Amino acid sequence: MEQRYLGRSGLRVSRTALGTMTWGRDTDADEAATQLMAFADAGGTLIDTADVYSEGEAERLLGTLLGEVVPRDELVLATKAVARRTEGPFGGGASRGALLTALDGSLRRIGVDHIDLWQLHAWDAGVPIEESLSALDHAISSGKVRYAGISNYSGWQLATAALTPTTFPLISTQVEYSLLERGIEREVAPAALHHGLGLLPWAPLGRGVLTGKYRNGTPPDSRGASAHFAGYVEQHRNERAARIVQAVSTAAEGLGTSALCVALAWVRDRPGVIAPVVGARDTNQLIASLEAEQLTLPPAIRAALDDVSAIELGYPERPMP
Repeated sequence: MEQRYLGRSGLRVSRTALGTMTWGRDTDADEAATQLMAFADAGGTLIDTADVYSEGEAERLLGTLLGEVVPRDELVLATKAVARRTEGPFGGGASRGALLTALDGSLRRIGVDHIDLWQLHAWDAGVPIEESLSALDHAISSGKVRYAGISNYSGWQLATAALTPTTFPLISTQVEYSLLERGIEREVAPAALHHGLGLLPWAPLGRGVLTGKYRNGTPPDSRGASAHFAGYVEQHRNERAARIVQAVSTAAEGLGTSALCVALAWVRDRPGVIAPVVGARDTNQLIASLEAEQLTLPPAIRAALDDVSAIELGYPERPMP
């Protein structure tokens, strides 16, 4: 698998990342081990998790697989903090105390002495950004973290964080981005490019809708049929999405590949994107995603997908005449 530098840093990661949001809940230990092995065998290195995924079970499960399934030093471990884990003054949020408490918890659950990429999971309006970033600086200085990033920040929030004086600059931002969700192109993506942060798209397959599995209903074994993911998937099931899914399916048929590969290749090669984060229900889904490594979309097909999924830019994103 091709490796790319993450932002303006020397950290190289695989251009597809393995997401673990369902590990410890919908994905059991045996399935997680099989996924991790398949991912590593394909040359994948970037593993993304968070302290709140499955209430911490995703990190614990990942920790049990390190060394036993894949050597620790062959992976780039990324996790996140900020979301509320427990009640109390240090159970969530982006204060210095809460963040450093969260970091210690992640290290303990995963069973490692450092995190390669530690990310602020969301903007915390109640905490000065200087305080939050000072916690990232401290974590890197202490050796518990190697690099820092952000997640789900708007354009102005990203720029504010990037321009706040720190010892160690941010190198990445993780945001939803797909043919069905291109909102970051208004401000977030340009800000990230300007400030040297690499884009790590989550839900690059439009929460599964772009695979075409929902064209004729909701498969009983899909996330759209589960109690905790139905609303998550439903957001991208509308008339606009149906037109885009049709275009992706048509492109896939013409190229002799899957709709999944077409959708993933499109977002993977967008300006500023480093590695889409793919979360698979099972190993077969993951292997299907990894097949996109062999696909580069022809310019004409890429242009057609750009057109059918285009979003409207208003003032001031749209240049004045």
